[in-house]
Amino acid sequence: MRILHLSDTHLFGDGSLHYGRVDTLAALDRTLERAATIDGVDVVAVSGDLSDDGSAESYRSLAARLAPFAADLGAELVYAMGNHDLRKGFEAVLGARETVTQRNGFRIVTLDTSVPGAGYGALDADQLDALADVLAAPAQHGTVVVLHHPPVPAASALLAALELTTPEALLDVCTAGDVRAVLAGHYHHALATQAHGVPVIVAPGVANSSDPMSPAGTERATVGSGFAVVDLPLEGSPRATFVPVSGHGDGQEIFALDAAEVERIAAAAGAPS
Repeated sequence: MRILHLSDTHLFGDGSLHYGRVDTLAALDRTLERAATIDGVDVVAVSGDLSDDGSAESYRSLAARLAPFAADLGAELVYAMGNHDLRKGFEAVLGARETVTQRNGFRIVTLDTSVPGAGYGALDADQLDALADVLAAPAQHGTVVVLHHPPVPAASALLAALELTTPEALLDVCTAGDVRAVLAGHYHHALATQAHGVPVIVAPGVANSSDPMSPAGTERATVGSGFAVVDLPLEGSPRATFVPVSGHGDGQEIFALDAAEVERIAAAAGAPS
């Protein structure tokens, strides 16, 4: 199975620029133009922060592009909620926030890790129990979980404050079931790793790129887009290929936050201590 993995499109209903710099709709269009040349895509998975303002219009703009794009590929289309997404607008346009989709013997499960009004992610006991119930009956070729907040540590102080709380609880459910990979976003940079033996793949952001090597305690983002192509064989480990998308101004700095600003944002949007 081949998955086109997109994340962090950060669209605005009124076409506003992200951080006053980035036309995210244009970035999405460039990304889809590049991705349209890829053969054999079975699933298009978008792992959260679809919208930046949570407006219904932003989700309509996204769906107007992605629905025909996936249909042209003959692919399933699944969305996950991110911390910038708002449930009302998401549900009104895109439907259920948590879904189960079948494709050629594989199962794709989306989870909503968003916490209203916050930047960090969480899964409650009911969500974990529901996932365990789904996994109780194995899929022919296994399951892929799609969510926004990765169940692995972040590279920067700001994103560390906005991580998924208690990732071990999710990973325990995954390892007890037939989960072959977890696809996530949120970090705005490419990452392929493992947690508790479960492959975890984080897609680059469409809206911008974060700098995982910025000085300790700071946060930096630059102009740049990308996506992942995840190939999952019938048996064995997935392979993730990260694809950059060229655009005007690539590499230019969008913002650079010092330690004091990072601490302020982390205190406002991070998990309670």
